[in-house]
Amino acid sequence: MKNIRVLLAEDQGMMRGALALLLGMEDDIEVVAQVATGDAIVDAALLHRPDVALLDIELPGLSGLDAAEQLREQAPDCRVLILTTFGRPGYLRRAMEAGAAGFLVKDGPVEELAEAVRRVLTGETVVDPALAAAALSAGPSPLTARECDVLKASVDGATVADIAGKLHLSESTVRNYLSSAIGKTGTRNRAEAVREARQQGWL
Repeated sequence: MKNIRVLLAEDQGMMRGALALLLGMEDDIEVVAQVATGDAIVDAALLHRPDVALLDIELPGLSGLDAAEQLREQAPDCRVLILTTFGRPGYLRRAMEAGAAGFLVKDGPVEELAEAVRRVLTGETVVDPALAAAALSAGPSPLTARECDVLKASVDGATVADIAGKLHLSESTVRNYLSSAIGKTGTRNRAEAVREARQQGWL
């Protein structure tokens, strides 16, 4: 009897189909919903009432981390398991802060994933051991929420004026935030700061 209901959020169709197929072969797991964008996660969870939501981080629209926060508020009975290609310490820390019950990288065996689904349902926290060690040694993100906002808004060649308009800040305030973020990431310019912050999983 299949009794664990799973929602799967993955933007790559082939990967999503393969995961759904492999999990569906388990006697006690049923994939009740599949979505390709972050924006569809909460609605699908409210409609299908999964026990566990398996979320990729980098999704079109809302990120898996942001969706995890929304699920904690709107579908608190649904346990969240982050499944990502990018095992970045900052991502793990942010996932835990968002209320995720587990964090695994995609290159693990499917048996491990099925077991993780079962374990988070019993109230356990399941984290890739190597990543947990790396996250502890890396420490928390040095960037403030506002510095992150400014870095995110500065991609794709946005000017200081563009960023200021988008975030409703003055241009001098934007420059201050950018300067501070560049200093904290130990980089030479904002493009490098964005790259470093992404690599660490802080953005």
